Amino acid sequence: MTLAVRYVSARSLDTAPAIGVPPGPGEVELAPAFVGICGTDLHIFHGDMDARVQTPAVLGHEMSGRVVRVGPGVEGWQPGDAVTVMPLRWDDTCPACRAGHQHICQHLDFIGIDSPGAMQQRWTVPASTLIRLPESLALDRAALVEPTAVAVHDVGRAGVREGEKVVVVGGGPVGVLIALVARAAGAEVRVVELSAHRRLLAEELGLTAWDPAAEDVSEAVRQWTGEAGADVAFEVSGAAAGVDTAVEVLGVRGRLCLVAIHPRPREVNLHRFFWRELTLVGARLYDRSDFEKAVALVADGTIPAERLISKVVPLTEAPAAFEALEGGGDVMKILVECTTDTDDVQGVAV
Repeated sequence: MTLAVRYVSARSLDTAPAIGVPPGPGEVELAPAFVGICGTDLHIFHGDMDARVQTPAVLGHEMSGRVVRVGPGVEGWQPGDAVTVMPLRWDDTCPACRAGHQHICQHLDFIGIDSPGAMQQRWTVPASTLIRLPESLALDRAALVEPTAVAVHDVGRAGVREGEKVVVVGGGPVGVLIALVARAAGAEVRVVELSAHRRLLAEELGLTAWDPAAEDVSEAVRQWTGEAGADVAFEVSGAAAGVDTAVEVLGVRGRLCLVAIHPRPREVNLHRFFWRELTLVGARLYDRSDFEKAVALVADGTIPAERLISKVVPLTEAPAAFEALEGGGDVMKILVECTTDTDDVQGVAV
C-alpha cells in the first residue's frame, strides 16, 4: 500500500491510501523522495483555489526522486535514475504554444494543482517532464530545483545584467532564490523583508537585507545608488505595500518584475511609470532551460539549498507542516519525505 497527502477541503488535509497508476505509453512511474511545500500549496490549503482544484487532490510539485518503472516507448530512462519533474503539461495547439510559449499554455495542466501531484509514495508522470539529476546531488537539496528554476526564469525575464542594482521585495524562499540567482549573474542585490528570521538568513548567505518597518527603503536605495534608483525590482511579497515599494525604488527606465501572485487587483502608481519610463514584466513558471540551469546552480553550491531547508517531516506529518508554515516568518522551506532510507523500490534504494 502506498500513501498520499490529499487536500480535502479548506484547511483540511488527510493522509490516505493511494491507488497506483501503472505507467502507460510515454509515462514513467516515480518514487518521490522529498517534496517541498510552497506558497501555492498554502493557497490551496486555505481554500483559495477551490474553483480550480478537484478534491480530493494530491498536492506537491517541488520534488526529487527516482525512476521505478518506465512505460512502453520510453527511452533514455531506467529504474534508479535520479530525477526531478518540470510539472507542466501543455496542449501544443493553443496560440501561446504555437508562438513557442508552451510553459504558459492557455490550457496548461500544472501537475500538482490541476492533476495529482508528487506528495505520494508513487507518482506516474509523462516522461517528457523528467529532468535528470546528477548522482552527486543529495535528493533533499534537489527538491529545491523547481523553486530555483522559478528564480532563474524571473531573473531572465527581468534581463538582469552584471553590475546592475537589484532590489528584491520579499525575502521568503523564492525571494532569496531570486537574490542569489541575480547575484550569480553579477548584480548587486538588496532584500527587503519584514521577518527578522528571514533577514538574518539572507545576511548569513552574504546578502544585505533591509527591514521596511525600521528604515526608509526608498531613501536607502537613493543613498546606495547615488540618487539613480535601482535598475530592477522584483515584487515577491504579494502585498500592496510591496508593490508600492518596488515601484518607488526604481530609477529611470527601471524594470519591475512581478513574481508574487496577487489574488486581487492592486493600485499602482502609474504616474511613476510615465515619469520614469518604467517597464513592468510578468514572470510565470519556467521552461526546460531554466530547469537545467537550476540543477547546475544547486549542484555546484551557488544555491546553498541546505541552508534554505528549515525542516524535513515524514509523509504522515505533512498536514501539521502546512499549519506550521502559516506563521511564515520563522521558517523557509519544509520538505515532506515520502520514502525512507530502508524503502526499496523494486530493488532500487531510494
